[in-house]
Amino acid sequence: MTSILAGVRAYLISAALLAVATTCAADAPSRSASDSFEQYVCRVESRIAQEHGSAQFFLRAIGSDRAARLRHGEVIVERLTPAEGESLPGALLHDWRGTAFVPGATAAEFEAMLRNFDAYPAEFSPQVLQAKLIARHGDQFQMEMRVRQKHVIAITLDGFYKVRFGRLDADHGWSTSQSVRMDEIGAGGRPLSPHAEHGFLWRLDTWWTWEQKDGGLYVRIESVSLTRSIPAGLGWLVGPFVENVPRNSLAFTLRAACAAVRNPAGRGGKGERQ
Repeated sequence: MTSILAGVRAYLISAALLAVATTCAADAPSRSASDSFEQYVCRVESRIAQEHGSAQFFLRAIGSDRAARLRHGEVIVERLTPAEGESLPGALLHDWRGTAFVPGATAAEFEAMLRNFDAYPAEFSPQVLQAKLIARHGDQFQMEMRVRQKHVIAITLDGFYKVRFGRLDADHGWSTSQSVRMDEIGAGGRPLSPHAEHGFLWRLDTWWTWEQKDGGLYVRIESVSLTRSIPAGLGWLVGPFVENVPRNSLAFTLRAACAAVRNPAGRGGKGERQ
């Protein structure tokens, strides 16, 4: 009986998502939603910048109990989205944070892995299909990445990002990634027109933080995204699915990054472009 109910639920979710996918009324977020997203991101950036200001505050939210859990191999994923940010005019804001520990890894190795954009398709497969550097000015980069996610329906997106790296010292570092543009890719491999997009992902800003100590590397990623809202009447059905997509994507990215720094010999690509 359980399997039958699960099958029925999967069918209903598939039908609902396909209905959402054929609704072409979410080509861009409203000005109010965009402004609310920017204000929220500014608060996140201010909090993280304070944490990056001294070794004392780096990853301070971990605590000794969580640090022990992380060193035993647990990956901790948390939902940070505040109640007032869950639903914006015609949009949804998502804020998730994940933390892990990589035994034996160093800060230098992790930063080198993140800077190696060419290797992303191998390290973050099957989600990342393509990645390339567009421009570089010191520790600031512009890069493009094509990702594909399949959750009942397949979604392919081209993202254009501004990426910046920073270090407090040899043991403490961070990286920020700000989306400049997100293009939904159609069946023919070309970007859809603005009026044909479905609003699966409008904005995506990400912050990596890492600290080398206790014989390894503590790694944290926080991701804030903006997506279209759930059509009226489908919240009870599609809501859990929409909730799980950013969570699962962040958890996958964190685990893949940790695996990549554990196995540097298995990395693809040609290293960071100069």
